[in-house]
Amino acid sequence: MTIRVTIWNEGRHERRDAPVAKIYPDGMDGAIAAGLKGRDFAIERRSIDDPEQGLTQELLDRTDVLTWWGHVAHDEVKDEYIDRVQQRILAGMGLVVLHSGHHSKMFRRMMGTNCNLAWRELPEGDLERVWVTNPSHPIAEGVPPFFEIPQSEMYGEPFDIPAADEIIFMSWYKGGEVFRSGLTFHRGLGRIFYFSPGHETFPIYHHPMVQHVIGNGIEWAMRPHSTARKLDNWHRKEPIHR
Repeated sequence: MTIRVTIWNEGRHERRDAPVAKIYPDGMDGAIAAGLKGRDFAIERRSIDDPEQGLTQELLDRTDVLTWWGHVAHDEVKDEYIDRVQQRILAGMGLVVLHSGHHSKMFRRMMGTNCNLAWRELPEGDLERVWVTNPSHPIAEGVPPFFEIPQSEMYGEPFDIPAADEIIFMSWYKGGEVFRSGLTFHRGLGRIFYFSPGHETFPIYHHPMVQHVIGNGIEWAMRPHSTARKLDNWHRKEPIHR
């Protein structure tokens, strides 16, 4: 069954910052899309500068899984569009949030917290070793016990989020920090996967194993939603027992 995927990328760094454009000449969304080749996905790409910030109701209605990358323009995303995405998630659309998307309005809305964390960005990057903590999970399929990202931005604990349903990956950095880097959540009928690797100034989205994990995350987040039952508020006039 073909999964309809919308890759939403803020797209500001690639347009404004020459070093980022050199690493991602087709945008980070382009690199992510290229890494998903070979999977049964029908991919559309959108950015914040598209009509209705790339989040039209028509697009969301035909999207099975939405991936989200944002950083410098979180506050520019209009609340009315966040409302749209939230309702689609509650009705069964999957959401894959990447890296600095942890501070997006969308992720904070779905988590109910500030989603703050510790971070460090070095010009040469930090070595990140991503450990699989739940090898039987579908998102970890085909992933070795650990893999390394030579240049990464450090994300560290504490991570201000509610307890995850499942912890799939745990990252260690050369400075000694650790971070829950792959997490799953359920909200309404929707599935959410957060995966932290992906800083814009490093070629992380060209990393084969990062691409593989994102693909697995999309497949896991997919669930048929066109016939899913929406849980509406309803009035029960009569008690069950008299």
